[in-house]
Parts: sequence; structure tokens; C-alpha cells
Amino acid sequence: MSAPTPDAERDAVLAALRPVVEGLAATFGPVCEVVLHDYRQPERSVVAVAGSLTGRTVGGAMSEIGMRVRARGDAARDELNYVTRTGDGTLLKSSTMVLRDSTGAVFGALCVNLDVTAVDRAHALLGALAGTAGLPAEPPVTTFGDDIDAVVDAIVDAHPLRRDRNWSALDRAQRLELFRDLDGRGVFAVRRSVEQVAARLGISRASAYNYLSQARATAGPAAGTDPAGGHA
Repeated sequence: MSAPTPDAERDAVLAALRPVVEGLAATFGPVCEVVLHDYRQPERSVVAVAGSLTGRTVGGAMSEIGMRVRARGDAARDELNYVTRTGDGTLLKSSTMVLRDSTGAVFGALCVNLDVTAVDRAHALLGALAGTAGLPAEPPVTTFGDDIDAVVDAIVDAHPLRRDRNWSALDRAQRLELFRDLDGRGVFAVRRSVEQVAARLGISRASAYNYLSQARATAGPAAGTDPAGGHA
């Protein structure tokens, strides 16, 4: 009997995890959302979801963290117990566990999100009563949606280089920095994303491809990257 193809093996892993998605969500109740991703199709990576904290459905797109994990390829690692916030203010504690086939290749992820808003409020209240309340760092906000274009737009619009100025105010070095950072986040692994970013910045498609080519040829870390932000 011939060995299964890589895609057949990956499909089998995803099929085996579908009941796990339902089981985990049922165990933790309404404060839990579990999402199963197939990174082979980033525009519709959600193949199973239970719970409803981020509003995603089967066939929806991957999020910012999914793009970042996918961009890291087989070097990607699990990201556990990071805290972030949805657009409506819900505080989430999340974990993203990468899925690998028998060769070690990353092809998806199992993600768990827990709504810890009430816990955070109780902690703040107890801290205030005890006189030990501090000023914790505000968790990053991530836009979720089943449409991959909305995710890409949110990543671009929230970039620190923009701040309170128009994109047209960026000089060449800053644009190269922007393209290098977006590339490191996996944005340009999405189909038509270069054209989408070009439209967002108000530059031509040719200019965008030129900036991306130069950014990839330039060594050095990208500024503005948040290694822990985003939702699973």
C-alpha cells in the first residue's frame, strides 16, 4: 500500500481535530471559542469553529497571528497564553498551537480564545480595594472578520508608522520599513495583498512591488512589529 500524500495526511489530521474543537468549547462553556485553521488556504482558513467570541465562521479568513505564524513557516512555534482585546473591548487570553505533518511541516493551527473580561474587572476591583492597583499595559486590539481584505486593511491602518499622519507623509526609508514589517507579519503571503496595500497607501502597484523587493533585499529587523499581538 502506498504512503498517503502530504495533503491526505493533513486532511486526516484536521478531520481528527474537528470533534476536539467542539469538545474543548463545550468543556469551558460560553467564555470559550476554539478555531481550527488550515493554512493552505489563508483566505478561508477556518475549517471548524465552536463558540462565538470573535464572530468568525467556517470559511472565514485567518487573523493577524495566523499570518505571522504562516510567514514563519516550519520555524513557527506555539504561542501560549497571550492577552489581547477585540474591537468591542472583550479581553481575551489566547493560545495558538501549530499543526505539523509527519515531516514537521506546519500546515495549520488549533486556537483557543477565553473571554477573561470579567476576571480582569474583578482583579482590578480587588486591587483597588487592597490599594495595590497599578496601571497595566493596554492589550493590543485586533480586527477580526471572515474577509481577509478586512484583516489586511486593519494591519496596515494600525501600523505605528502611521500614527496621526497620512501615508503620503512617509518618506522612502519609512515606506521600506513599513513594507519590511508587513512582509514579516505575513501580509504579502495573501493573494492580491500587494495591490491592496498599494491602494491603501495611495501609490501605484509598480511602486508597491518595488518597495517590497527592496525591503526583502535589505537586512535588519523591522520596527513596529508586535510579536505577541493578535488573536488566534
